[in-house]
Amino acid sequence: MAARSSTPGGMSFGRRLRRMHDLPWAVLFLAPSFLGFAVFTLFPVLYSAYLSFVDWNLIRDPVWVGFDNYRKAFNDPLFWKVMRNTFSYTAGSVPLGMALSLGLAVLLNRKLRGVEILRTLYFLPVVSSGVAVAMVWRWLYEPNFGLINYVLSLVGIDPIGWLTTTEWAMPAIILMSVWKGLGQSMVIFLAGLQSIPRQLYEAAEIDGASRWQQFWDITRPLLSPTTFFVLVISIIGSFQVFSQVYVMTNGGPANSTSTIVYYIYQKGFNEFQMGYASTLSWLLFAVIFAFTLLQMRLQRNWVTYD
Repeated sequence: MAARSSTPGGMSFGRRLRRMHDLPWAVLFLAPSFLGFAVFTLFPVLYSAYLSFVDWNLIRDPVWVGFDNYRKAFNDPLFWKVMRNTFSYTAGSVPLGMALSLGLAVLLNRKLRGVEILRTLYFLPVVSSGVAVAMVWRWLYEPNFGLINYVLSLVGIDPIGWLTTTEWAMPAIILMSVWKGLGQSMVIFLAGLQSIPRQLYEAAEIDGASRWQQFWDITRPLLSPTTFFVLVISIIGSFQVFSQVYVMTNGGPANSTSTIVYYIYQKGFNEFQMGYASTLSWLLFAVIFAFTLLQMRLQRNWVTYD
């Protein structure tokens, strides 16, 4: 029998021809998705990079200023203040949210009657409108007749200006954000917990290991890839917080809750400094990218896959 002709890569010539014949169809089916990506994602990203080097107020033609916008940002005291606020928000919301969601996932990872309903209830805030949730919490935080201060008054605690004082405004936003995002991290942790073989816990129980020992020696290391994933997406999300600040405080009082995304919104859509706003957006991208790279490097040291 005659040997089939083949290419240097090992693929037969006929098979290569069939693949080339299918290429136009593949391009045809991919074209709508690629066109949408190019128009609504790729072009705006590239155009924002161009805008970061110009001075433009949406009315007159853009004026090329080079790196002036970047120098302006690094010399802007308010830029550094909103960055500190953003880091404070991240440092407060991410560890607290991860700890609570992990604990909740462990509690709901049991065969209990109605546990599916409980999981759904905890996940409901995630799919609720962020603006609507922020409005509800704004009323809960109302200093004179809000529900939270009313409950505190029952135990003799004076009313707290949750959103009107620089000491409490950021913690109030962190608390609301943790509550809203709790369900998302909980579902991810639940998926990770359910992928751990039950036989490991049964063997540990036979050896006399306590619940805490089982968690520390079995759950913690085998859940580390899931924990790493939740950490990355939580940090990225915390750097992009906006709706809570916009609805509840407008960055106040005294810019104590103004974050980098809210500052970008102010510069771009209130003051029409589109070039400067684009510059701030790219600086935010650089910070998120640097943190992601750092976490990817640290992943090798603490994530266990076997």
